[in-house]
Amino acid sequence: MTLHQVAEWVATADRVVLLTGAGVSTASGIPDYRGPQGVWTRDPAAERRATIEVWLTEPETRRDIWRRRVERTAIAPRPNDAHAAIAELERLGHLDTLVTQNTDGLHQDAGNSRERVIEIHGTNREVVCLECSARTPMAEILDRVREGDQDPHCERCGGLLKAATVSFGQPLSPVQLDRAHRAATEGEVFLALGTSLAVYPVAALPRVALDTGSRLVVANAEPTPYDRAAHAVFADDLVEVLPALVELLR
Repeated sequence: MTLHQVAEWVATADRVVLLTGAGVSTASGIPDYRGPQGVWTRDPAAERRATIEVWLTEPETRRDIWRRRVERTAIAPRPNDAHAAIAELERLGHLDTLVTQNTDGLHQDAGNSRERVIEIHGTNREVVCLECSARTPMAEILDRVREGDQDPHCERCGGLLKAATVSFGQPLSPVQLDRAHRAATEGEVFLALGTSLAVYPVAALPRVALDTGSRLVVANAEPTPYDRAAHAVFADDLVEVLPALVELLR
């Protein structure tokens, strides 16, 4: 199936739903997780550090993660051409809902409206207290780390602080998951972009879309479990294929 055909589907649909994964942000300098050069591929211990149990029980690991976060802020990632194209899809009226597995906030930086974005795995732009649920901008907590607070706790209740992301072992927000499921059932075209479609329950959304009559388009560098069921599959670089799609829609 050609990109021209996909553009026609998008142009004539009333509801277009996007699901984005780490592959959308790799061109911004944020590595993916399971690809050939992915974070977990190169450093299997990193996947272990992403579990809630480790965060709760290993203070030394927490201190190491906070230190790494401070170091990473030296170079702030910026939206790339794929993010810009997705924002343009919304501006052109061709985006109903954007479900993202990414926690980097780059879709909003690129111009997507917050009310259309479902951050299904949370956001690393904020920190949450695991006791009282108070939220604080990440920048404020990293300032505390720079000032010597190696394992910051909540100033309100003393509870343990953590990035407001969903770690392994934590449940997804039922509210956000319901929003994403409802969008998948109501869409007419469902684009899965830069995601391995291997992490459930989010990976079930394309099946929900297919079962309710939506056309499924998959664009990912590596094969996915949905490639055979999809109406169109692209392995092209997203910073090329998404801007090209937008040009066909102008």
